[in-house]
Amino acid sequence: MVLLGFDIGGTKCAVIYGDDKGEIFYREEIPTSSPYETIEKLFTLAQKSGYKAERAGVSCGGPLDEKTGVIKSPPNLKGWDNIPITDMIEKRFKIPANLRNDANACALAEWRLGAGKGSKNMIFLTFGTGLGAGLILNGKLYSGTNGNAGEVGHIRMAKSGPLGYGKAGSLEGFVSGGGLAQMGKSYAEKCFKKGISCGFCKGEKDIPNITAKGIAIAAENGDKDALSIYRKCGKYLGKGLSVLIDILNPETIVIGSIFARSEKLLVPSMEKELKKEALDISRECVKIVPAKLQEKIGDYAALITAMEKKYD
Repeated sequence: MVLLGFDIGGTKCAVIYGDDKGEIFYREEIPTSSPYETIEKLFTLAQKSGYKAERAGVSCGGPLDEKTGVIKSPPNLKGWDNIPITDMIEKRFKIPANLRNDANACALAEWRLGAGKGSKNMIFLTFGTGLGAGLILNGKLYSGTNGNAGEVGHIRMAKSGPLGYGKAGSLEGFVSGGGLAQMGKSYAEKCFKKGISCGFCKGEKDIPNITAKGIAIAAENGDKDALSIYRKCGKYLGKGLSVLIDILNPETIVIGSIFARSEKLLVPSMEKELKKEALDISRECVKIVPAKLQEKIGDYAALITAMEKKYD
């Protein structure tokens, strides 16, 4: 079966053709812009590819309504308000289309093909531009009433702090690419106000250009200032995981994107917090591992969404 996938993210989107055996044979990526401009570009690429699919799937950050196929104002997709994406696909391509929260779709991909294979109870964390969770409970995806279960990035972790998911001090504010950049900018500002240097930022004029990638590179090279940002991120990751472990008692937690690339920078402070906050009996039975599908996870997530039947 030939499948068509659309992976919609806060910074980039992709159109993918593959099959139900897990083979990917076409992929094109574009930067994310306004919704209808981006969608038109994706549709045009899909049609020019020369492939024809039997089903389509969309993986996208929430909130959204999986049952109706509508994207509902995700915080990392400005202007994507009430976009009826599956209706648009079905009208254009004349094939059935499904929409999944990207965390749910990626959870299914890692559970069936990746690091969570064989687990009965698994949590997947996106940890990319934003932060969301996909929940596999008792061998089945739990998506909630309308597909919005697992929005852990919205949990407030502190009275104040970096902004994530529209909420200062949220878990996403501390544990995401956007959060890392914000923490880096705040750290640099404080350094320069005190008249001291900042290892990952040359001067005040460079503060707006601070990115999570730049901080990661500096941390990998041993910069103490960048390492302190990652320690803080790891600490809050540990706090957030402790809540999930205590409530859901999973056997596997798979973490994608930034964690998969920078695991060694995050794990020491994460584990310290886990030992302090999580129940020993639950913490000791869980494996916390990086995503196995790595940079291809969004592609597989979209194709797996296409494979599914319409939601009940």
